[in-house]
Amino acid sequence: MLEFPRWKYIVILLVLLVSTIYSLPNLYPKDPSVQVTANRGAATGITLKQKVEAGVAASGLKPKAIEMEKDDTVMVRLSSPDQQTQLQDTLRGTLGQDYSVALNLLPTVPKWLESIGAQPMSLGLDLQGGISFLMQVEQNEAIQKRMEAYAENMRGILRDARIQYRSVDVRPDHSVAISFQPGVNADDAQAALIKGLGSPAAGGPGFTWSVSNGNLSARLSDAEVNKIAVDAVDQNRTVIAERINALGVAEPVLQRQGADRLVIQLPGLQDTAEAKRQIGATATLEFRAVTGDEAAAAAAKASGQVPPDSRIYNMQEGGQILLSKRVLVSGDQLLSAVPGVDPQSGSPDVSITLNAAGGKRMLDHTLENVGKRLGIVYIERIPTVTMVDGKEVQGSRVEERVISASTIQGVFGNQFHTTGLSSEEAQSLSKQLKSGALAAPMFFADQRTIGPSLGKENVERGTKAVAFAFLFTLAFFLIYYRMFGVVTSLALLMNLLMVVAVLSLFGATMTLPGFAGLALTVAMSVDANVLINERIREELRAGMPPKAAIATGYDKASGTIFDANMTALLAGIALYAFGTGPLKGFALTMVVGILTSVFTAVTVSRALATLIYGGRKKLKSIAI
Repeated sequence: MLEFPRWKYIVILLVLLVSTIYSLPNLYPKDPSVQVTANRGAATGITLKQKVEAGVAASGLKPKAIEMEKDDTVMVRLSSPDQQTQLQDTLRGTLGQDYSVALNLLPTVPKWLESIGAQPMSLGLDLQGGISFLMQVEQNEAIQKRMEAYAENMRGILRDARIQYRSVDVRPDHSVAISFQPGVNADDAQAALIKGLGSPAAGGPGFTWSVSNGNLSARLSDAEVNKIAVDAVDQNRTVIAERINALGVAEPVLQRQGADRLVIQLPGLQDTAEAKRQIGATATLEFRAVTGDEAAAAAAKASGQVPPDSRIYNMQEGGQILLSKRVLVSGDQLLSAVPGVDPQSGSPDVSITLNAAGGKRMLDHTLENVGKRLGIVYIERIPTVTMVDGKEVQGSRVEERVISASTIQGVFGNQFHTTGLSSEEAQSLSKQLKSGALAAPMFFADQRTIGPSLGKENVERGTKAVAFAFLFTLAFFLIYYRMFGVVTSLALLMNLLMVVAVLSLFGATMTLPGFAGLALTVAMSVDANVLINERIREELRAGMPPKAAIATGYDKASGTIFDANMTALLAGIALYAFGTGPLKGFALTMVVGILTSVFTAVTVSRALATLIYGGRKKLKSIAI
């Protein structure tokens, strides 16, 4: 009666083997490291590695290794966080602003484990340490920016329709006021504007039009204003996500908080200034007409007499050039930017697509200026953080350079190619432009840094809490259930091993709430085993033979265990689906723990009990 199929023993052994292998990476601590990345235009490859090696030698430290990654990033492995900070300061002094020097953590998992996809669990901000930002989105700036774009579009439509106007002004109440020259019919102008802008049903803006004293007013609806504000936060979130990925942070957190805030958590990163620089940087293009060649720019600079409609710009390859102050097309009018290769020259380029308004302006300009030169200005705004009297002061610096000043060979509109870039610049430019510039300015409303030592302390405390929970349970079961206490403890140990393996296999992030989920897993597994053991006791008290009591106890308790765990499982799924942050970490560990505890309580413990008692021909009593 007390039997267990051999194939189930084989399954249990395979599960135990796989769980052990995929839990092993968590025993290997991560190495504190320094990450060095070249900024645009700086030397990469072997030259970068040699510069880093020289900086390491100047610091007097002995690193574990200096590794060159595929993306031209140099990683220096060190022995302690103190060495990490010391080397960072030294490299920043020796490499200068041409290179980004950031702190990182590198895994030490053996190659044979990595080859089968075995990786340690990522640790959350509370366990690994790192940086947490709260960023505020200036939604009013996004609305104002959109209103200015609508006003500029209206001016173009009126000019094309040959309707004479005096002014097109944006008002604080989210409206555009248009005044006309005498004799202009405002109704005709309104019809032309609606046709040019498009109706709301066709995807156009939702304006409410009104005519007063021969002038026209177009007020944006409240629904449209709210949509612009929400879209600004969503677009900024997309852009920030792209930049966080570029930092190489494992399991970052990017969540929306309230109507206009974003929460950013970067586990393992300790360099606040570098994180702010990467996250807050903005890049865009401006297309301007060339008003003077290199010789004219040099002469204007020497004499100090720059034409009033022009400005001197630095060129990427060196030298200077005169460009018009009037911007033909800005980055706001870019729809897409795809890196590629110019079929004629074979050099890297970026295929750019403009929106309708930008394409129309480019078409008008190229129609009248074939054979003349068009300048493309690359603009990057980089946040800076300086220490003044022990406090961080936020600022920014703007880098502008002309990446191309080529001759307009023919007429083009909303689609064309930009050349004059290196391969790295083409990839970088297209990535930032494709994700879009920030739809609205953002500022760091709050920041918090958790040091590695505090994270390490949290890990030790969490591990100690789970260990004591297991030991107390083990002691209780050994005293109260004797031999079946041993069976229960072995099943419980395998349960914890399976939970760690599953979380590691799927790349889950362990947080302090996750440790709480592990402790709950121990409790759930205990509950299931108590049901089984007490059921066996009841059958023995009813006079049933020991072997039959064991088999009956497992059979009758299994249904109750499934029902009890199903309700807890549904609660865990709901927490994961609708919760955020810590709730998700707790719910994930809880759900995995429930599934594994059912398997170990019903299957593994029964296999052990059968292995101990099933082989005996005559069994008069059992220790329970």
